[in-house]
Amino acid sequence: MNSRLQQRFVRMAVTAIAATSGWRVLLLLLLAAVSVLALMPHPPVSVDFGWDKLNHLLAFSALAFAADLGFPAPRTSRLVAPLALLAYGGLIELLQLRVPGRSGEWADLLADGLGIACGVLIAAAALRAAATPSARRA
Repeated sequence: MNSRLQQRFVRMAVTAIAATSGWRVLLLLLLAAVSVLALMPHPPVSVDFGWDKLNHLLAFSALAFAADLGFPAPRTSRLVAPLALLAYGGLIELLQLRVPGRSGEWADLLADGLGIACGVLIAAAALRAAATPSARRA
């Protein structure tokens, strides 16, 4: 490999690592925010989209989007992050049974699952759109 090609490869690797690290940090922040909001007896009205199921769908879409970009994986392990997020949603529903003023619902878990699917699809579309023409043929 010549020097110029090596430098380009190193630059690309550093950029990719920085990008995935940024998405991982965002994922951790989103997990913290969703956890706090989901386990508060009365979450602030300012973060409510007017329908509880839409709140779940949007929150888990954002989580799945950040997880998909933060933990790029081969096709064989693409289900790990979405299943982990669905388990996280189930845990929240169970914990909400103990929070005064909150309740755990199967419909909320379904909305979480739909949100996860949306987030994964949006991330895949974004990655395809960002790919160069030569990368798409590969």
